[in-house]
Amino acid sequence: MKVAVILGTSRGDGNTRKLVDEFSVFSDAKVFDLADYDMSFYDYEHHNKGDDFLPLMRELVAFDHIVYATPLYWYSMSAQLKVFFDRISDLLTIEKDLGREFKGKSASMLATGHNENYPDCFVKPIELTTEYLKMEFKGIGYASVQSDNDLMTLSKVAMQSFETITRGEFAY
Repeated sequence: MKVAVILGTSRGDGNTRKLVDEFSVFSDAKVFDLADYDMSFYDYEHHNKGDDFLPLMRELVAFDHIVYATPLYWYSMSAQLKVFFDRISDLLTIEKDLGREFKGKSASMLATGHNENYPDCFVKPIELTTEYLKMEFKGIGYASVQSDNDLMTLSKVAMQSFETITRGEFAY
């Protein structure tokens, strides 16, 4: 199974990146850090269709499973990942054939946050978007990081997340 990780965070060496690195040990995933791409906000006139979003999506269709990785910010995904998700609208309008290529693939989420648990509203946009694209959502691996001691749990969360996407079930 070919796995891609879309990393959306404003701190490239933060806890979410550490979780992604641990996940990559198990999955041999290719990491796409959104900080490395020039991606504009969604634009109804599609003046931004020459930025890095569509080439990135063309590369992502080669993968079987996509992991969205983000810290938990104000009950939601990071701004970087939100822009990425907003741009999926391009796949519903100007690049419909490319959007259809995601049908039948699977997706999951990796996240870190200070809170002990994540709110339901945090996962809902990703669940609904994958459902809309006719992808299978396989769950979220969440690591609560309140102190340096909690960093030891990242490997466990990463391993459980990888097992989830390869077995099709999710254990929190």
